[in-house]
Amino acid sequence: MKSTLYTLNFTWNQIYEIIADALGVKLNAVHVPSEFLDACSKYDFKGGLIGDKANTVVFDNSKLKRLVPDFVATTRVDQGIKQTAQYILEHPEFQKEDHEFDNWCDKVIEALNDARLKIIE
Repeated sequence: MKSTLYTLNFTWNQIYEIIADALGVKLNAVHVPSEFLDACSKYDFKGGLIGDKANTVVFDNSKLKRLVPDFVATTRVDQGIKQTAQYILEHPEFQKEDHEFDNWCDKVIEALNDARLKIIE
């Protein structure tokens, strides 16, 4: 794994790469503008993406460290994600497919690819 696993700050790309590694698959990331997702969706992306995840933040846990000074995290991010993925894979009740959302994602990716092809042709 990359040395970034020892940092406390991760980009979304790094997080998804760690998840893909934990699942033993290659990440095929598709970067879609938040405004596009919000404009073509019935899902609430305005608050979750445009409001919450649009800005870089660093979380301050100094209060927690004062309350529990002896706590030391001993599980790296990649280890924790791998344990979580393994647990989900071992418990089918947590493996619920959402065909409607999957189809919508496919349409979004297709629309982006179509737009790209129209511009470069």
